[in-house]
Amino acid sequence: MAEKDGVLQAAKEAQAGDDPPKGDFPVQKKSPKLCGSNYPLSIAFIVVNEFCERFSYYGMRAVLTLYFISFFHWDENLSTAVYHAFSALCYFTPVIGAIMADSWLGKYKTIIYLSIVYVVGHLIKSVGAIPSLGNQVVHVVLSMVGLFLIALGTGGIKPCVSAFGGDQFEEEHTSERSKFFSVFYLSINAGSLISTFVTPVLRGDVKCFGEDCYALAFGVPAALMVLALVVFIAGSGLYRKMPPQGNVLLEVCKCIGFAIKNRLKNRSHHIPKRDHWLDWASEKYSKQLIGEVKMVTRVLFLFIPLPMFWALFDQQGSRWTLQATKMNADFGIYVLQPDQMQFLNPLLILVFIPIFDLGLYPLISMCKFNFTPIKKMATGMILAGMAFGLAAIVEVKINETDMPQLVPKESLIQVLNLAKNPVQVTIEDQDLFQQPVEAFQDPAEYSNLILNGEQQNLHFILQHQGLSLTFNYTVKEKSVYSLIVFEAEGSLSSRLITDLKAKPENGLAAVRFINGLSQDANLTIDSKQFVAVPKNYGVSEYLLLERDKYSNGKCITEMGEFTLDLGLLDFGASYTVVVTNVSGDAVQTWKSEDIKANSVHMAWQLPQYLLISAGEVMFSITGLAFSYSQSPASMKSVLQAGWLLTVAVGNTFVLVVAQAAPMAQWAEFVLFTVLLFAVCIIFSIMGYFYVSVDPEDLREKEEKTETPSRGNMISLVTQKTKL
Repeated sequence: MAEKDGVLQAAKEAQAGDDPPKGDFPVQKKSPKLCGSNYPLSIAFIVVNEFCERFSYYGMRAVLTLYFISFFHWDENLSTAVYHAFSALCYFTPVIGAIMADSWLGKYKTIIYLSIVYVVGHLIKSVGAIPSLGNQVVHVVLSMVGLFLIALGTGGIKPCVSAFGGDQFEEEHTSERSKFFSVFYLSINAGSLISTFVTPVLRGDVKCFGEDCYALAFGVPAALMVLALVVFIAGSGLYRKMPPQGNVLLEVCKCIGFAIKNRLKNRSHHIPKRDHWLDWASEKYSKQLIGEVKMVTRVLFLFIPLPMFWALFDQQGSRWTLQATKMNADFGIYVLQPDQMQFLNPLLILVFIPIFDLGLYPLISMCKFNFTPIKKMATGMILAGMAFGLAAIVEVKINETDMPQLVPKESLIQVLNLAKNPVQVTIEDQDLFQQPVEAFQDPAEYSNLILNGEQQNLHFILQHQGLSLTFNYTVKEKSVYSLIVFEAEGSLSSRLITDLKAKPENGLAAVRFINGLSQDANLTIDSKQFVAVPKNYGVSEYLLLERDKYSNGKCITEMGEFTLDLGLLDFGASYTVVVTNVSGDAVQTWKSEDIKANSVHMAWQLPQYLLISAGEVMFSITGLAFSYSQSPASMKSVLQAGWLLTVAVGNTFVLVVAQAAPMAQWAEFVLFTVLLFAVCIIFSIMGYFYVSVDPEDLREKEEKTETPSRGNMISLVTQKTKL
């Protein structure tokens, strides 16, 4: 998770020491200490604020994809695209927050103002999830406005909070400051871990307005963000508030822009060339700044391939969550919500960091293998690519229980024989059902109907106990049907009914009823689901139910009230339940599984989570630590901005693929695997030719390098003008 790297950045800057602000500023007061230690009391408010804010952000984001699917009824590609557009915006806006804090408001006021924006966004988002409030357009508008404000708030305060925490320590307390960042990092992971487990429960296990309670799932994170703001303001009197010191990112951009502009102005062969293109900024900027920008651009060049890793990594909340909705989530003692699987990442990160730092890396070092940072990052890319390879394999296995993809001039049909004796079914011009269909025989699978156009009138011939009956039905292409055969008033009859074309979404079970009684039946599935089924083989609409055992239903007819036992309605399955007769105080039923239940267990996602979490530890933490070691202390914030922008670009790439090149999900996983492996090769080649340097040594070398003076440049420009 990229914001954790911001903690590393702030910690390293703190260890390097910040330059004191220039000018006449009031002396900062010393904050009261915690229990007589060297830890300022103010950091307690900052840590609690960070925990609540991270709970707020990750809790909201955990259920976001399913919200788009279930609440807005968007398709998977559009839901994925909007999810990653939001994620990308969250990593573009830190640049805005950093500029506001360093050039205008200072860290404290920036955190306050943008947290208010953050809270407003959460509240709007929660209100937009109330089904009874307005129509679909109102919900979409409120949600998009809320997400924009949340992205501005969370991104804007991202570079400020950890650095503001570091400001609370006096310069002599570097050890305590370093330990603070460890606690701060822990609060991030704790907020992420708890929220990604809890908010899916609030969404799926709590019902409001007759459906999943997204208003509550968004409302609780909103309440935590309000609490975060209140806690942060409560510590206002204890904080050391450093004044704005100027934004080095703007200076770097101006320096680069001036160098490019100056070089384009002076393209004449009469003007001497310079050793480096950034030397063309020497007329306006100091040699020290130019030298430091050179160091930064060397590292930023290595950042070019990195967005592809984040393109894969951030799909845990979109494509992997959607994959989990098509799996069996029953772990015996607990049924996991599909969006809860995301909690594995922060959990595994907390486990892997000490294992890698204290076990794996020392062991590799003992084997005399030079496991450089570049090699660690490349290994992280390989692990992420392998994770998506496993995801593709899992997706292929999931597809085995899916309904076949229908093509033009094709439909599917099955026969449900509800009569007492076998029936031979013949469809004119179709070579189907060679054997008689036994009474109450559960169809193994659907059969293909080949049509001569968009729709066709077909003749069905039913042979039963020596009698032959003909029925005509119009069949449309790309449709799924069940032909129910039953006895009515002493003779054979039939009815063609339409079935579901695909599995129910989000792991729900679909069930419909056929009433074989001679009386109308009112069925109660649970306390909230009711359905009326006409007599004499009337057919109900489909009901979508949570996966569960439904043993306490009721069937009410003119004869009285009877018990209805449906048994287990499993993940992703579609059922036809036939009420056949009444026996004692219960009705007898026959259940047909029209669409098979999800057979691939959600535990098969664990290997891909293990791989991508291990890849994150090797790629993310190593990468930022390496890049910091290759640049001067004054340029750490520039590198953090560059690092966060790689996350934004990676998410942007995902939304482009989701919208511009839709494909089968397993094929998309393979595409991302291949792309990351290709990028890994490019990055490894770039890393092979990269020469690690000590920033201090490079600075001394730059200072010794002769560059044309400002006066010489003015002379050259004058000569050019004369010519």
